[in-house]
Amino acid sequence: MDPGNNTVCPQTLPLRQIKAVGDRERKITENVTIEGMSSEGKGFAKLNGKVVFTEFAVPGDVVDLEIRKSKKSFAEAVITELKSASGLRTEPACSHFTVCGGCKWQHIQYAEQLRFKRQIVEDAFTRIGKVAFPPIPEVLGCKDNYYYRNKMEFSFTDRRWLTDAEVRQGIEFEHRNGLGFHVPGNFWGVLDIQHCHLQADPSNKIRLAVKEFALTNGYTFFNLQKQFGMLRNLMVRNTSIGELLVLISFYENDEEKIEKMMQFLSATFSEITSLQYVYNPKHNDTIYDLEPVVYKGNDDIVEQLGKYRFKIGPKSFFQTNSVQAKVLYDVTKEFAELSPEDSVYDLYTGVGSIGIYVSGACKRVTGIEQVEAAIADARINALLNNVTNCSFYAGDVRMVLKDDFIATNGKPDVVITDPPRAGMHEDVVKTLLQLESPKIVYVSCNAATQARDLQLLDEKYEVKRVQPVDMFPHTTHIENVVRLDLKR
Repeated sequence: MDPGNNTVCPQTLPLRQIKAVGDRERKITENVTIEGMSSEGKGFAKLNGKVVFTEFAVPGDVVDLEIRKSKKSFAEAVITELKSASGLRTEPACSHFTVCGGCKWQHIQYAEQLRFKRQIVEDAFTRIGKVAFPPIPEVLGCKDNYYYRNKMEFSFTDRRWLTDAEVRQGIEFEHRNGLGFHVPGNFWGVLDIQHCHLQADPSNKIRLAVKEFALTNGYTFFNLQKQFGMLRNLMVRNTSIGELLVLISFYENDEEKIEKMMQFLSATFSEITSLQYVYNPKHNDTIYDLEPVVYKGNDDIVEQLGKYRFKIGPKSFFQTNSVQAKVLYDVTKEFAELSPEDSVYDLYTGVGSIGIYVSGACKRVTGIEQVEAAIADARINALLNNVTNCSFYAGDVRMVLKDDFIATNGKPDVVITDPPRAGMHEDVVKTLLQLESPKIVYVSCNAATQARDLQLLDEKYEVKRVQPVDMFPHTTHIENVVRLDLKR
């Protein structure tokens, strides 16, 4: 649905039959059995020799489908009616399910989500990597699969996304102000969120209170398309040891209203340990090139993983699931099998969290990260933990990891690499093949690009261990750790 013309977007409709949308009759294919799940998290079926993909389907469902896009080898469809529900289904917890872009697997039992995620890894290794690998164990699931995130960012809007029911009812609204998430497939659309199941309270209470205070006191909400309005974004970060950071991004620098909003938050939520704001008049939401103002408390909050503590500011890069981050780091450390004399290269180190976490088991850690702000955080975190055997370098791994760097820092006994979703640059893979370190531990958030890189590394390395870890329940995302040994 385009919020500007109020037409219905069938993808956001509940699971019910739609005979027509607008003035055009729709062709419905009835009683289709969903056969499996794709690596993108969509259910699929086969119709007339063509694979048809559809969201919010579960293997075993019997549904009516409407084809929306048809290509030579595949098609995409939406469910118009759920005729018979699969036994793998469960009731979604969130009232915004299917409209909000997150948590698209809420309708699938969590144990089955883990099974599907394991299959995503195995399929990528088989079809893309085409390398030998040991049996993949069960995914290490998240004990608390709701309220697991430690960071949420919400957007203010003066033209909130209208739901199907609101469009059909033809309601006249006094205003369209809202605070929530961008909907999938529409750059301008922001869905007003009543309750989000991703971050523990007081996150929901803060968001709702800020919105109510803004409405009551005449604050203008941001119009992304036309670039006006005072309130732009809200960030909430929390930690497992009870610290809480709240930051509001203002598009207009109205000092009186900023002060009033900050006073309200300070007085209403005493649990906030770092209250900040930032003035952002740019054409994008990023604040990494801006300097937030600390209104109350510290300029950062502290998270603890195991015995290590990490400072987190509004611009810090940090794993958004603290509990599972420890699980992931424990697996990484176990796979590395470090000895007291080992030298470790930590590629794509971020804020140095993995490097610092394993530092007590080895002689030295050398981290490389492209984002200079992250390297600054890494050095601060090393000092915070009295870790003296970690060195961190800012720069593109592809450009830093050269002969002179290796000559200065020595050849590593173990390489830990945790690249972004795009995986490692081919030049980095070539350097690793030249280095011939005895062990590589590859941490990935994208099984497909990891499998591609494993195929390249197969020239000299063999996969010895694999362990998927679920960092993001109710989504299709899966982290995966691989241990590679140099072939003898």
